[in-house]
Amino acid sequence: MLVSLICICAYLIGSISSAVLVCQVFGLPDPRFAGSNNPGATNVLRLGGKVPAVLVLIFDILKGTIPVWGAYFLQIEPVWLGAVAVAACLGHIYPIFFHFNGGKAVATAFGALLPIGLSLGGMLIATWLCVLWLTRYASLAAIVTVTAAPIYTWLIKPIYTIPVSFLTALIIFRHRSNIARLLKGQEPKIGKKKS
Repeated sequence: MLVSLICICAYLIGSISSAVLVCQVFGLPDPRFAGSNNPGATNVLRLGGKVPAVLVLIFDILKGTIPVWGAYFLQIEPVWLGAVAVAACLGHIYPIFFHFNGGKAVATAFGALLPIGLSLGGMLIATWLCVLWLTRYASLAAIVTVTAAPIYTWLIKPIYTIPVSFLTALIIFRHRSNIARLLKGQEPKIGKKKS
Protein backbone atom coordinates (compact mmCIF):
# COMPACT_ATOMS: atom_id res chain seq x y z
CA MET A 1 0.00 0.00 0.00
CA LEU A 2 2.77 2.43 0.96
CA VAL A 3 4.77 1.64 -2.18
CA SER A 4 1.71 2.17 -4.38
CA LEU A 5 1.04 5.54 -2.76
CA ILE A 6 4.66 6.61 -3.22
CA CYS A 7 4.61 5.51 -6.87
CA ILE A 8 1.46 7.55 -7.49
CA CYS A 9 3.06 10.58 -5.84
CA ALA A 10 6.24 10.03 -7.88
CA TYR A 11 4.20 9.90 -11.09
CA LEU A 12 2.35 13.11 -10.20
CA ILE A 13 5.61 14.91 -9.35
CA GLY A 14 7.12 13.68 -12.59
CA SER A 15 4.06 14.97 -14.46
CA ILE A 16 4.92 18.59 -13.65
CA SER A 17 6.49 19.71 -16.92
CA SER A 18 9.17 22.18 -15.90
CA ALA A 19 10.10 22.79 -19.55
CA VAL A 20 6.61 24.02 -20.42
CA LEU A 21 6.32 26.12 -17.25
CA VAL A 22 9.78 27.70 -17.59
CA CYS A 23 9.13 28.51 -21.24
CA GLN A 24 5.87 30.21 -20.24
CA VAL A 25 7.70 32.31 -17.63
CA PHE A 26 10.39 33.35 -20.16
CA GLY A 27 7.90 33.95 -22.97
CA LEU A 28 9.34 31.16 -25.13
CA PRO A 29 7.47 28.85 -27.52
CA ASP A 30 5.90 25.72 -26.05
CA PRO A 31 8.75 23.15 -26.30
CA ARG A 32 6.25 20.41 -27.10
CA PHE A 33 5.50 22.10 -30.42
CA ALA A 34 8.73 23.94 -31.27
CA GLY A 35 12.34 22.95 -31.96
CA SER A 36 12.64 19.21 -31.51
CA ASN A 37 9.14 19.06 -29.95
CA ASN A 38 10.66 17.60 -26.82
CA PRO A 39 9.93 19.33 -23.48
CA GLY A 40 13.40 18.91 -22.04
CA ALA A 41 16.47 20.97 -21.20
CA THR A 42 18.22 20.37 -24.55
CA ASN A 43 15.29 21.70 -26.56
CA VAL A 44 14.81 24.63 -24.19
CA LEU A 45 18.50 25.43 -24.69
CA ARG A 46 17.88 25.67 -28.42
CA LEU A 47 14.75 27.75 -27.94
CA GLY A 48 15.79 30.14 -25.19
CA GLY A 49 19.40 29.79 -24.17
CA LYS A 50 21.29 28.70 -21.08
CA VAL A 51 19.35 30.23 -18.18
CA PRO A 52 15.94 28.64 -18.88
CA ALA A 53 17.65 25.39 -19.91
CA VAL A 54 19.55 25.19 -16.60
CA LEU A 55 16.35 25.85 -14.66
CA VAL A 56 14.58 23.06 -16.54
CA LEU A 57 17.52 20.72 -15.90
CA ILE A 58 17.51 21.41 -12.16
CA PHE A 59 13.75 20.98 -11.80
CA ASP A 60 13.74 17.79 -13.88
CA ILE A 61 16.53 16.30 -11.76
CA LEU A 62 14.61 17.12 -8.58
CA LYS A 63 11.53 15.36 -9.96
CA GLY A 64 13.51 12.12 -9.82
CA THR A 65 15.49 12.79 -6.66
CA ILE A 66 12.68 13.85 -4.32
CA PRO A 67 10.41 10.78 -4.58
CA VAL A 68 13.27 8.27 -4.65
CA TRP A 69 15.06 9.87 -1.71
CA GLY A 70 11.78 9.98 0.18
CA ALA A 71 11.19 6.30 -0.49
CA TYR A 72 14.80 5.53 0.48
CA PHE A 73 14.37 7.16 3.89
CA LEU A 74 11.15 5.22 4.36
CA GLN A 75 13.32 2.09 3.93
CA ILE A 76 11.59 0.84 0.81
CA GLU A 77 13.31 -2.23 -0.65
CA PRO A 78 15.71 -1.65 -3.59
CA VAL A 79 13.49 -3.26 -6.23
CA TRP A 80 10.58 -1.05 -5.21
CA LEU A 81 12.86 1.99 -5.25
CA GLY A 82 13.29 1.15 -8.91
CA ALA A 83 9.51 1.17 -9.32
CA VAL A 84 9.35 4.63 -7.72
CA ALA A 85 12.07 5.88 -10.07
CA VAL A 86 10.29 4.46 -13.11
CA ALA A 87 7.01 6.04 -11.93
CA ALA A 88 8.67 9.48 -11.75
CA CYS A 89 10.12 9.01 -15.23
CA LEU A 90 6.79 7.82 -16.62
CA GLY A 91 5.26 10.98 -15.20
CA HIS A 92 7.81 13.03 -17.12
CA ILE A 93 7.27 11.04 -20.31
CA TYR A 94 3.46 10.85 -20.04
CA PRO A 95 2.45 13.80 -17.82
CA ILE A 96 -1.18 13.72 -16.76
CA PHE A 97 -1.19 17.52 -16.36
CA PHE A 98 0.06 18.15 -19.92
CA HIS A 99 -2.05 15.82 -22.09
CA PHE A 100 0.47 12.97 -21.69
CA ASN A 101 2.90 14.77 -24.02
CA GLY A 102 6.25 14.70 -22.22
CA GLY A 103 9.98 14.44 -22.66
CA LYS A 104 12.70 11.79 -22.68
CA ALA A 105 13.19 11.72 -18.86
CA VAL A 106 16.99 11.69 -18.95
CA ALA A 107 17.42 14.36 -16.26
CA THR A 108 14.64 12.83 -14.15
CA ALA A 109 16.30 9.42 -14.38
CA PHE A 110 19.61 11.00 -13.37
CA GLY A 111 17.92 12.58 -10.37
CA ALA A 112 16.42 9.23 -9.42
CA LEU A 113 19.92 7.68 -9.44
CA LEU A 114 21.52 10.34 -7.22
CA PRO A 115 20.33 8.79 -3.91
CA ILE A 116 22.48 5.74 -4.73
CA GLY A 117 25.56 7.92 -4.24
CA LEU A 118 27.38 11.02 -5.37
CA SER A 119 30.13 8.83 -6.84
CA LEU A 120 27.58 7.34 -9.25
CA GLY A 121 26.36 10.83 -10.10
CA GLY A 122 29.91 11.94 -10.81
CA MET A 123 30.58 8.98 -13.10
CA LEU A 124 27.36 9.59 -15.01
CA ILE A 125 28.09 13.30 -15.46
CA ALA A 126 31.66 12.56 -16.60
CA THR A 127 30.41 10.02 -19.14
CA TRP A 128 27.74 12.36 -20.48
CA LEU A 129 30.18 15.27 -20.80
CA CYS A 130 32.83 13.15 -22.52
CA VAL A 131 30.43 11.76 -25.12
CA LEU A 132 28.86 15.18 -25.68
CA TRP A 133 32.29 16.80 -26.08
CA LEU A 134 33.40 14.14 -28.56
CA THR A 135 30.22 13.98 -30.65
CA ARG A 136 28.08 17.08 -29.89
CA TYR A 137 25.04 14.78 -29.85
CA ALA A 138 23.02 15.23 -26.64
CA SER A 139 20.91 12.17 -27.40
CA LEU A 140 23.94 9.93 -27.96
CA ALA A 141 25.48 11.20 -24.72
CA ALA A 142 22.26 10.31 -22.90
CA ILE A 143 22.04 6.86 -24.49
CA VAL A 144 25.67 5.96 -23.72
CA THR A 145 25.42 7.30 -20.17
CA VAL A 146 22.20 5.48 -19.33
CA THR A 147 23.61 2.28 -20.82
CA ALA A 148 26.65 2.59 -18.57
CA ALA A 149 24.53 3.31 -15.48
CA PRO A 150 23.84 -0.35 -14.51
CA ILE A 151 27.56 -1.16 -14.87
CA TYR A 152 28.56 1.76 -12.65
CA THR A 153 25.87 0.81 -10.15
CA TRP A 154 27.11 -2.77 -10.02
CA LEU A 155 30.59 -1.49 -9.21
CA ILE A 156 29.35 0.87 -6.46
CA LYS A 157 26.20 -0.69 -4.93
CA PRO A 158 25.32 -3.98 -6.69
CA ILE A 159 21.99 -4.29 -4.84
CA TYR A 160 20.57 -1.49 -7.00
CA THR A 161 21.70 -2.90 -10.37
CA ILE A 162 18.34 -4.41 -11.32
CA PRO A 163 16.28 -1.28 -10.49
CA VAL A 164 18.75 0.86 -12.44
CA SER A 165 18.43 -1.54 -15.37
CA PHE A 166 14.69 -0.81 -15.41
CA LEU A 167 15.45 2.86 -15.90
CA THR A 168 18.01 2.11 -18.60
CA ALA A 169 15.50 0.09 -20.61
CA LEU A 170 12.87 2.82 -20.29
CA ILE A 171 15.19 5.66 -21.36
CA ILE A 172 16.61 3.72 -24.32
CA PHE A 173 13.05 2.86 -25.44
CA ARG A 174 12.15 6.54 -25.20
CA HIS A 175 15.15 7.40 -27.43
CA ARG A 176 14.29 4.97 -30.22
CA SER A 177 13.52 7.80 -32.67
CA ASN A 178 16.84 9.48 -31.79
CA ILE A 179 18.66 6.20 -32.40
CA ALA A 180 17.05 5.94 -35.84
CA ARG A 181 18.09 9.52 -36.68
CA LEU A 182 21.63 8.93 -35.41
CA LEU A 183 21.97 5.88 -37.66
CA LYS A 184 20.75 7.97 -40.63
CA GLY A 185 23.01 10.92 -39.75
CA GLN A 186 19.96 13.17 -39.30
CA GLU A 187 20.19 13.90 -35.56
CA PRO A 188 20.82 17.62 -34.79
CA LYS A 189 23.91 18.50 -32.79
CA ILE A 190 24.12 20.80 -29.79
CA GLY A 191 24.55 24.38 -30.92
CA LYS A 192 22.77 23.74 -34.20
CA LYS A 193 19.11 24.71 -34.47
CA LYS A 194 16.82 22.11 -35.96
CA SER A 195 15.61 23.18 -39.40
